[in-house]
Amino acid sequence: MSNKRLTFKKRLHILKHRYRGKKMAPAFNAFHTFLFSPDETTHNGSHVRATDDLKRTMNTVIMALIPVLLFSFFNTGYQHYSAIGGFPENFSVMEHFLTWDNFWLGFVQVMPLVIVSYGVGLLVEFIFAVIKGHEVEEGYLVTGMLVPLIVPIDTPLWMLAVAVVFGVIIGKEVFGGTGMNILNPALTIRAFLFFAYPTWMSGDKVWVHGAVERTGTADAISGETILGYLAQNNGSEFSYSVSDMFFGFIPGSVGETSAFLILLGGIFLIFSKIASWRIMVSAVAGSLVMGLIFNGIVEAGWIGEGSTFYGLMSFDFWKHLIVGGLAFGIVYMATDPVTGSQTNRGKWIYGFLIGFISVMIRVFNPAYPEGVFLAILLMNVFAPTIDHYVVRGNIRRRMKRLKQATIFPKSTDDKAKELKIETI
Repeated sequence: MSNKRLTFKKRLHILKHRYRGKKMAPAFNAFHTFLFSPDETTHNGSHVRATDDLKRTMNTVIMALIPVLLFSFFNTGYQHYSAIGGFPENFSVMEHFLTWDNFWLGFVQVMPLVIVSYGVGLLVEFIFAVIKGHEVEEGYLVTGMLVPLIVPIDTPLWMLAVAVVFGVIIGKEVFGGTGMNILNPALTIRAFLFFAYPTWMSGDKVWVHGAVERTGTADAISGETILGYLAQNNGSEFSYSVSDMFFGFIPGSVGETSAFLILLGGIFLIFSKIASWRIMVSAVAGSLVMGLIFNGIVEAGWIGEGSTFYGLMSFDFWKHLIVGGLAFGIVYMATDPVTGSQTNRGKWIYGFLIGFISVMIRVFNPAYPEGVFLAILLMNVFAPTIDHYVVRGNIRRRMKRLKQATIFPKSTDDKAKELKIETI
């Protein structure tokens, strides 16, 4: 078996060199690299010897998303059967959650979204690679997994395909491809869907499978999210417990519901040094601060129960992190190394504003109570500006120290003590 595999690998290497310089070389090289490591090495010039590369980084993020994807299979079926009141009479745990029926229904509904996302997105990538004559980049590997996880379960496949084409071209390729884009491609796709097809991206019918097709019939069901309920009601009483919200047994976009699994994914990305913990921590802090401000306004009596904003303003500040897509956006999208801030201080500012603005949009825009995706896109635009002023500030401080050192030069003993302190 090993000899056959080696023979196949050797033949691919031969074909790769035969295709070199031809029009379809990027497409063949992408297929070759997907199966095996490249057979080329650097022969001149200085270079870094490391085991990490773009493909390995993308695969690590996908590994962090797999548990969320698997959970979405079960939750899709669970929300559907819960809404129609028809749980199958099979053995299960966690109140009919881990059942084969739930998994299979979710698998049948979610996997077409994944296939269309990858199929259409990679096709666009291949076309641009052939036209421009460069290698196919692995940047869409993560985007292709993120997109089906941030849309409602019954999103039409043709609609998703149109959005993916728009997002890959406008959100990435027009800027020069992977690493050059200023907006997160997955969020660009989500924004296009929201503004082009708003009735499919909001409301109380799109979050549970089958709710749209049952509309207007005797078997109509509702799958309103917690944020949607709070945005339309003055009270904060609903049937979901804190554990339901934390573990994800609630309606929502395909992969955004389980704060528990998202938290585990975030820890994995931090320890694998793929994502910035500064952005995550500061984004959480920003959302908590904004939530506390709104809670304080309600407690002070400045907003009454009859106000349009009372439902979300009175929602416990810390619960914002376990409902909606806030946790998912913070962990998997705000930490995008291409579109986020690059400086350490800039990451603190960037993350804090994402959390702060996300909760603000939730409260002040009842028609679209989920604000994290718009907040991240907004901060994607301002990330270079944040880094610019952080760098300028560092330059001014260093120039000031240099000027002081020139006016008041230190003795040799002082320099030795300073050097010793810095070394320690």
